[in-house]
Amino acid sequence: MRFTERSEWVERFPGLAELLPKVCTEDRTVIITSVNEAWARPGSLLDLYLESFNNGEDTAHLLDHLLVVALDPAGFRRCVAVHPHCYLLEVTTVNLTSAARFMSRQYLELVWTKLELQQRVLELGYNFLFTDTDMLVLRNPFRRIPVYADMSVSSDDYSAARAHPLDNPLNTGLYYVKATSRGVRVLKYWRAARARFPGAHDQSVFHNIKRELVQKLGVAIEPLDTVYFGGFCEYHDDLASACTMHADCCVGVDNKVHDLKDVAADWERYKGMAPEERKRVGRNMTWTVPARCRRSVNWSKPVHP
Repeated sequence: MRFTERSEWVERFPGLAELLPKVCTEDRTVIITSVNEAWARPGSLLDLYLESFNNGEDTAHLLDHLLVVALDPAGFRRCVAVHPHCYLLEVTTVNLTSAARFMSRQYLELVWTKLELQQRVLELGYNFLFTDTDMLVLRNPFRRIPVYADMSVSSDDYSAARAHPLDNPLNTGLYYVKATSRGVRVLKYWRAARARFPGAHDQSVFHNIKRELVQKLGVAIEPLDTVYFGGFCEYHDDLASACTMHADCCVGVDNKVHDLKDVAADWERYKGMAPEERKRVGRNMTWTVPARCRRSVNWSKPVHP
């Protein structure tokens, strides 16, 4: 479904409408991530993220459909040096060239600006999968995203035993939204709700409004199982099933890079096994514990119902 273009959006996002047809899949889906200069530096999060597509299973072709949104000119320059599809979305109200601390003014401006662009992507008629850049893509995530939901969101702590699916704590570091009128309304409602929760980040606001989205807008929201979409908050030692690994429950770019490199090394060892060896040995493999990240937030093990 395509939506009428408005002049203010065209001016806000020049060139986006021309870029998306070059990036999308046959079913008009794009993968989106966002970076600033700190995340795009050589050896930092963007490099690990892109490398994971090349080292994953059935994922290398997805790079053709990945749009990296740079939030400053330095991030954009680095992006175009390593990836063919980059878009500069300048955030002029604050300086985003250094690593934005969680909940700082810079961080908040970053996360809310990305929602503005995502709304425009939907209005242009493109589905999108957004992922944070502090993530490894190990297998094709679209194989595990339910087709019936308007929106699918990763979770910090997933249990099918909870009374209602939305009782699972959702993490907006990875989410898929369909380009329907309901999908557009989700982004509009989410962005508008920022004013009701001053100083809150996008995930916190989403947590507060997720039931409103279902009850008022009729949106179907599906939490994603951490067996497939894991993170440092909660993952499963099931390398045969994992699709993504997110460096959530972590503060500090250096900590994220260090622990994601350990995960990437574990994955390389697993991938290097012959099929029989995977069956014999791989099923007993465990991920290296993301100790630096978990120490950075005083992590404790989730308690399931």
